[in-house]
Amino acid sequence: MTSEIDFEDTQGNEDCWLVVSVTAEVTMVVETLDSSCDGSKRKHANGGEETHLDELSNGDTGVSSSKRARVSRGEMTFQDIYGADALLNEEDEEDDSDWEPVLQNTPVEFVKWCCVNCTMANPGDMVHCYICGEHKESGILRYGYLASPFFKDTGLTEVEEKCGGSSSATSSTAVGFDERMLLHSEFEVKAQPHPERPDRLRAIAASLATAGVFPGRCLPIHAREITKQELQMVHTSEHVDAVNITSQLLYSYFTTDTYANEYSARAARLAAGLCADLATEIYSGRVKNGFALVRPPGHHAGIKHAMGFCLHNNAAVAALVAQAAGARKVLIVDWDVHHGNGTQEIFEQNKSVLYISLHRHEGGNFYPGTGAADEVGTNGAEGYCVNVPWSCGGVGDKDYIYAFQHVVLPIASQFSPDFVIVSAGFDAARGDPLGCCDVTPAGYSRMTQMLGDICGGKMLVILEGGYNLRSISSSATAVIKVLLGENPENDDLPIATTPSKAGLETVLDVMNIQMKFWPSLATAYSNLLSEWETRLIENKKNQVKRKLVRVPTWWKWGRKKFMYRFLSARI
Repeated sequence: MTSEIDFEDTQGNEDCWLVVSVTAEVTMVVETLDSSCDGSKRKHANGGEETHLDELSNGDTGVSSSKRARVSRGEMTFQDIYGADALLNEEDEEDDSDWEPVLQNTPVEFVKWCCVNCTMANPGDMVHCYICGEHKESGILRYGYLASPFFKDTGLTEVEEKCGGSSSATSSTAVGFDERMLLHSEFEVKAQPHPERPDRLRAIAASLATAGVFPGRCLPIHAREITKQELQMVHTSEHVDAVNITSQLLYSYFTTDTYANEYSARAARLAAGLCADLATEIYSGRVKNGFALVRPPGHHAGIKHAMGFCLHNNAAVAALVAQAAGARKVLIVDWDVHHGNGTQEIFEQNKSVLYISLHRHEGGNFYPGTGAADEVGTNGAEGYCVNVPWSCGGVGDKDYIYAFQHVVLPIASQFSPDFVIVSAGFDAARGDPLGCCDVTPAGYSRMTQMLGDICGGKMLVILEGGYNLRSISSSATAVIKVLLGENPENDDLPIATTPSKAGLETVLDVMNIQMKFWPSLATAYSNLLSEWETRLIENKKNQVKRKLVRVPTWWKWGRKKFMYRFLSARI
């Protein structure tokens, strides 16, 4: 440790943990190499609660006497093999995440394997993952993290060599990627991997290489670390320092689900730097559009806090850099399944940045709980936050496209932005373990095409969430193909879509609130409401007719049941 950090021994000679306190409401921990300690504790930022990670005995570091006895008898358990005794026996603790490391309502002793595709825990008697359907012996991690199971002859080494190749210097689409972002990972090895893992970028990179998209057809952007001054356009200096200090720690946690290791601060600076430079390149006209293949994600990171797997807010940095380059008005469309509470906090008082988010909300019961339809902005910027909060899971392509047609595009057209940023989380995709929605690559590519007609196609797509390797790789590839000028996947997807009942109710609710600020919605809302009322009446009439024609059930149990029996007998 450097002399700039003041350490405080929390338990005298009894503990081996040192606590580093910083002013950005984050408490981090670093383990010393003292092998004579009696136990280990982790102190969390949310209230300073201390939680025992594992119980040690006889001066051993991490090996209990009961475990040694089982090893000597040759009776190793699942917990022993993966070193997960502490994880599986740990008491419940408060968490601001919707990610649960153990399958809910499933006894711990039945959890035997974790899916390599989506990381979810499954009972040992199941052959396929109950979330994404991946086989328990899947070779997706051995075959280059490919989005399709039909490319098993391509190895990971070959794919990585392709990604390091050259790309077209005349391409209209730029891609930002740097391998150093793969070093950001959770230090502690747990029975169930953290869903925000390096494999996410590897999966997308391999899919792009296999499809011949990148490298080949896209222009690579040289990565640089963003400066502290640039970050302070978005975050407080205390927050920036809190993230940077993690590079001096073996591992640390901002919240119980938001980790950092010694490489995380650099990865976050590289991600923000790539987004900033892509925004400059696109707005200047040197490239038409771009895709930031970056991690850690950013849309949960607020002005002075990191949370939800996010350290720096990449989309917010890109928006302000674009404005510094000359863009007067910037549109941010966030289709991640979780509300971008950090992005909304940063711009909720800014009329020059319009933030539109489509996310699962469930009345505030879905993480992070923010993003209700009536959250519209503050202090004179009302109407510049537009939230489309789905009331349930399972929403799919038709719901999203319907919301684009009746909310996103009309408001965006009236706003008339100079630059468009997409916070592209792919956790609303089919098979995602956290989102549990039903958007397909065709849906994502169609939404990208619809946004491409705004402001001459000057658009930057930034990766946010998405935790099913097959889903994120195929969805990201479909989006980049549209940026390159290809037609969306399944171009026969009907333009005039019929949403689900829940989707329709959400869209009408949003239109009713936002038409106070965007007059162009008023007429459309009245027409839409009238149209659906007419359809509802027609559906009810048809249901009544079908009931009358089908069977006379009221004869069987009504006043004339005896007449019904008499006539039936005579017939």
